[in-house]
Amino acid sequence: MMAHADLRRQSIGTIASLSVAVGVGVLALKFFAYLITGSVALYSDALESIVNVAASGAALLAIRYGARPPDANHPYGHHKAEYLSVVLEGVLIIIAALSILREAYFAFLTPRMFTAPVEGLLVNGLASVINGGWCWFLISEGRKRRSPALVADGRHLFTDVITSVGVLVGLVLSVLTGIALLDSALAALVALNILWSGWRLIRQSLGGLMDEAVPGDELDEIRKIISANAEGAIEAHDVRTRNAGRVTFIEFHLVVPGSMAVSDAHGICDRIEAALRAEFPDAVITIHVEPEEKAKHQGVVVL
Repeated sequence: MMAHADLRRQSIGTIASLSVAVGVGVLALKFFAYLITGSVALYSDALESIVNVAASGAALLAIRYGARPPDANHPYGHHKAEYLSVVLEGVLIIIAALSILREAYFAFLTPRMFTAPVEGLLVNGLASVINGGWCWFLISEGRKRRSPALVADGRHLFTDVITSVGVLVGLVLSVLTGIALLDSALAALVALNILWSGWRLIRQSLGGLMDEAVPGDELDEIRKIISANAEGAIEAHDVRTRNAGRVTFIEFHLVVPGSMAVSDAHGICDRIEAALRAEFPDAVITIHVEPEEKAKHQGVVVL
């Protein structure tokens, strides 16, 4: 089980490393598109890609740090480092959006038509296609591997895809109509959307830092697993959960008959833990065994 978990952590680190490389490639394409067109919208799009690279690097460092085993100073592990990375990404998104608004404002004051629009659209479109495919991969793999840093990185890239689409629409409209102000206006609208995305990302990550319980459907599944594998016990109460990065912490009190041998009670605990880890591979499970007079007649009743 530990070897399997180590392999999973290594694969997450590999994906995060590739994300940095993809970000650098997309950044180069977008800056090239800006250089050949002089479009402020393309400049803003490229500016956000700088943040993407920085955020991907932060996610990589957080994943590697979070994978460290528990030590004397961090007996529960370093898993919450990923949430700090998510907060940082949200802050960087907001900074990028404010920078885009600044450039859009100056472009609005001194509007100008840009050069080589077709070439710029093609290069920026290629970068958007790469970003779109990669953000879908990051979100799907992050959810599957229970990595908030990968999911956040994917959602961050998704905002970049939205930005690029808005920029492309703005450039097409500007070329077709000859209205240079559309370039800066679209950049400003996209920046406002990015601001909302950054705030939402920060708000979600704060839930992890504040030890929010697992979602209701996961909690129901945990209760079902306990009930189905606790034969011989009387009940399980005070079931508490929290997420920290990829790790789910599960703890509860298991009530057994007072006459039950310690070895038998331990066997029930082992059976429950094995079943829970089959569904939640990175779970940290704590079970407090109590005699029947401690029963609360609530929580998970063993049938």
